[in-house]
Amino acid sequence: MNKPLILVVEDDAPVRNLITTTLKTNEYRYVSAASGKEAIIEASSHNPDIVLLDLGLPDIDGVEVIETIRSWSNLPIIVISARSEDTDKIEALDAGADDYLTKPF
Repeated sequence: MNKPLILVVEDDAPVRNLITTTLKTNEYRYVSAASGKEAIIEASSHNPDIVLLDLGLPDIDGVEVIETIRSWSNLPIIVISARSEDTDKIEALDAGADDYLTKPF
């Protein structure tokens, strides 16, 4: 059985490497992106089963990434962000995120 394809969107290379190494160790398939625009391209071209998304990206905000993906897909989006304010969580969930985890985890 093929494991799901996971899109990891994280601009901080050490955090991205930690997540992708953990996925690789557990034999998950993944693609990664370091920016919002790259995330949108990867999501549209690879059709992942789930997105793990940081909100603080260098080019566009993660909420915009959620809104863009939601305009054409219902794939699950899990936000993984250092933003811990309730307003940030509400904004991401209202934009279409399915869940929200606060770093560090």
